[in-house]
Amino acid sequence: MTKQGRALIIGGSISGLFAGLLLRRAGWQAEIFERSDAELAGRGAGIVTHAELREALRRAGVDPDDDLGIDVEIRRIFDRDGKLVVERPFPQIVTSWDRMFRLLRNAFPAASYHLGKEFLRCEERGARVAAHFADESHAEGDLLIGADGIRSTVRAQSLPDAKPLYAGYVAWRGLVAEREISARTHADLFEYFSFCLPEGEQMLGYPVAGPNNELQPGERRYNFVWYRPADEEHRLHRLLTDASGHTHPGSIPPPLVRAENIRALRNASARVLAPQFQEMVALTPQPFLQPIYDLESPKMAFGRTAILGDAAFVARPHVGAGVAKAAADAIALVAALEANAEVEAAVQAFERARIAIGKRIIERARHLGAYMQARFRSEDERRSAERYRTPEAVMRETASMEFLRG
Repeated sequence: MTKQGRALIIGGSISGLFAGLLLRRAGWQAEIFERSDAELAGRGAGIVTHAELREALRRAGVDPDDDLGIDVEIRRIFDRDGKLVVERPFPQIVTSWDRMFRLLRNAFPAASYHLGKEFLRCEERGARVAAHFADESHAEGDLLIGADGIRSTVRAQSLPDAKPLYAGYVAWRGLVAEREISARTHADLFEYFSFCLPEGEQMLGYPVAGPNNELQPGERRYNFVWYRPADEEHRLHRLLTDASGHTHPGSIPPPLVRAENIRALRNASARVLAPQFQEMVALTPQPFLQPIYDLESPKMAFGRTAILGDAAFVARPHVGAGVAKAAADAIALVAALEANAEVEAAVQAFERARIAIGKRIIERARHLGAYMQARFRSEDERRSAERYRTPEAVMRETASMEFLRG
């Protein structure tokens, strides 16, 4: 068993907090270094929880039964005219990124959570590893963990060629205050996980906590995600270009999305979505754009450094496994540290335990989202995509991790 040492965690989001809390409970000193100089926020983005995530919260010392989110019992699909065409029981707890982050952040010691620390590079010094930051400070520890997301600087140092690959479609996301929704639409959508399936697209939505994590009726919000094809060369380029003509690499801040693109979104909504979802799009004051990417790292272990969560694998959102995967990565890393006498051996054991699972989640999410791609690479890919675009498959497979349990 490794001696309990000092871990340097780069990235103060959900994956970094899971790693920090689990390491501390295993007796390690864990320090988190977050690039932002202000507290993080997720713009209210929704999270579908799984049994694995709730178990990880327990292990991290957070009570998952303490108002984690909203119980949703049934899934529904509506056609273009707003008619309910199918529904099925599918009990889950849905929550918001902000609520999950706050539960974890409140459990982690404030003195060990360092804001305004932009990571530049790390270097190993014998049995120690040092992290260097943009403010010319540095920190030393026994282990360094890259939990700094899809654009990970930690990953880039060792794997400069492992970069996000655009999937061929985007997600438009929005949040609507519960009190602004009409009575008819509220009755049809709000207490359910609902879908509308235009040709080659997918709209889904479910309730989440309010802006200050309120869960009481009337104070909550409705979270929707609308997946739409957008070829990289033309359509995506236009979506990522702001009013000044600057094209943002990878993503664009919500306030900079051009008004004409939002008007086009609302016009498309009127053409292809059920009236209930049209209302949600119309009521959203500031939809935000998320280009969909795949990221698959060939390695997760580099001497005394490990990468986990979105720093290692980013799957398309259809499996709904991002947060649960990050938590499971952290659990596996702590287990490897407890089972191995040396940090380097533990990090290698962690990689062996998790890399195949990351690849399986990536592959599954690609299958689920393939029919929304702007282009298919082969006829086989097109035929495979058709398997997952039926209403039955969408209801059964979306935001489900059953494929990992079989």
